[in-house]
Amino acid sequence: MARIKAQNVCVDFAIYASSGRSVKNTVLNAATGGLIARDARDNMVVRALDDVSFEFHDGARVGLVGHNGSGKTTLLRVLAGAYEPVRGTVEVEGRVASMLNIWIGMDLEATGYENIFMRGVMMGVRPKAIARLVEEICDFAELGDYIHVPMRTYSSGMAMRLAFAISTCVDAEILLMDEWLSAGDAEFNEKAQRRLRAIVDRAKILVLVSHDAALIRGNCNTIMTLDHGKLISLESVETTPAASCEPVA
Repeated sequence: MARIKAQNVCVDFAIYASSGRSVKNTVLNAATGGLIARDARDNMVVRALDDVSFEFHDGARVGLVGHNGSGKTTLLRVLAGAYEPVRGTVEVEGRVASMLNIWIGMDLEATGYENIFMRGVMMGVRPKAIARLVEEICDFAELGDYIHVPMRTYSSGMAMRLAFAISTCVDAEILLMDEWLSAGDAEFNEKAQRRLRAIVDRAKILVLVSHDAALIRGNCNTIMTLDHGKLISLESVETTPAASCEPVA
């Protein structure tokens, strides 16, 4: 069984040299991002998440929505274990796959083969498990002998195919996505979307950030709205299957 429970979660980002900031800039930041606050030492901080609480279980398909700077990506990073709350607790039960940035862990000077292992380790996959997936990843990415040359020689489409193939090589009980992935040319992207759809369908919990209302409605049964780091609403909705396979470019 998969489960995510967050209780009174707060995340602050310190503003250094804040004494030199103008009132205008402070007001603009408060209007477009998190709340401006003071920590226990009276340092100025941006409160990216402010007292957020929720709980999700098997079958949850959560669409995370809100304006830019509302805290959506910060929350995904907390759930992925990349950020530690300054207050509150997060409990995550189940294997997590994070697709916040499919390039993390990849090195342009390394070969495609080497990048498979480096990216895999960053995803939390053991080297022995990665070794068993190498052939499948290479076949899916369609790079041929280029898998053994430095990634800096790749076209952008080749690099994207490799990053996508690695990032989608393992199933997870909890899937975190910052926008729906698309990859490569039309022919490859069609194959990529079939693979991504299968991974999403097998996940027990999906948390998807997107500005595309049709995509959210097509894949989610719960809409979670954030505003300036605060949880505004959790709304149960019916999915619209006709829109479920529309990728975001």
